[in-house]
Amino acid sequence: MAELISRNGAALLWFLAAIGLLATEIATVQLVSIWFCLGAVAATMAALWGCSGTSQLLVFFLVSAVALAATRPLVGKVLHFRRVPTNADSIIGMSGPVLEEINNTTQTGRVRVNGLDWSARSCDGQPIQAGATIVVESIQGVKLMVRLQEAAAAGTTQAQSLSK
Repeated sequence: MAELISRNGAALLWFLAAIGLLATEIATVQLVSIWFCLGAVAATMAALWGCSGTSQLLVFFLVSAVALAATRPLVGKVLHFRRVPTNADSIIGMSGPVLEEINNTTQTGRVRVNGLDWSARSCDGQPIQAGATIVVESIQGVKLMVRLQEAAAAGTTQAQSLSK
């Protein structure tokens, strides 16, 4: 009788874990815990069949891992998470003056691009003096990654001459 109660108690715990993981999945909608929910359901079945606690854990981890390995690549292809460009992306390639010396070491630097004042860092790590003209290479968070306009033009010219 004690074994039956113990078996049903373990099955109930695994079942509650499966419900909790399913609720987490529904709340996040990010496909974070669905694989573990499947593992918990399989462990519930193992508990009902009288498997030991170690066997239940093994079933949980194996089923979760197999479900993850089998479906994760498919999910990635089906959902197609695309990066949505923002208005800020439109300033990449634009140029502007350096308002405050750009120095990556001291983490200083401000530029004006498209009429807006931005925090900036140098792409190549070299300091850029105030008054110089820069070209925006990329955006990292709220900072522009910039290069001297002459350096950017020279890089373009070198790339064009290499392609000929």
